[in-house]
Amino acid sequence: MTMVSHRPEGLQQLEAQTNFSKQELQILYRGFKNECPSGVVNEDTFKHIYAQFFPHGDASTYAHYLFNAFDTTNNGSIKFEDFVMGLSTLLRGTLRDKLEWTFHLYDINRDGYINREEMTEIVRAIYDMMGKYTYPALKGDVPQQHVDAFFQKMDKNKDGVVTLEEFIDEMMMSSMQLFENVM
Repeated sequence: MTMVSHRPEGLQQLEAQTNFSKQELQILYRGFKNECPSGVVNEDTFKHIYAQFFPHGDASTYAHYLFNAFDTTNNGSIKFEDFVMGLSTLLRGTLRDKLEWTFHLYDINRDGYINREEMTEIVRAIYDMMGKYTYPALKGDVPQQHVDAFFQKMDKNKDGVVTLEEFIDEMMMSSMQLFENVM
């Protein structure tokens, strides 16, 4: 059996496309290669790695959604470049970039909207991931209450779906109000 190995594009190109320095990219690459010697991670490996951060819960469903968000080419694997681009957005991107990335994570079927079913799946996956130590303790309708609150706040035109612009506008407004309250 031949092992297919992937080498990332040049570090200079990745440095230009991300918010990481060459040295940071080298460190990230060493860690990535340590976990994924082929230079590519499949969904099962990603789930295994991600589950280590949530030992008291079942992170598999949330890890599935997260994997799909990183797998921008929809080919069932994440190359180092895909991983670093997503990480750069999440760690060092603008607020708008982070919100767009998060919206695409929640838009499970990738139709450009977040519907109630998708949000319910995400909320349940988060509760499953947190496990028995979730506070407050998960009762039957708690995920639905979170979904209802999300749609009450985000779905401005009350059409049953949240668009990217509704999501970003409300999140930006909420973050500005939070900042004003702190000052």
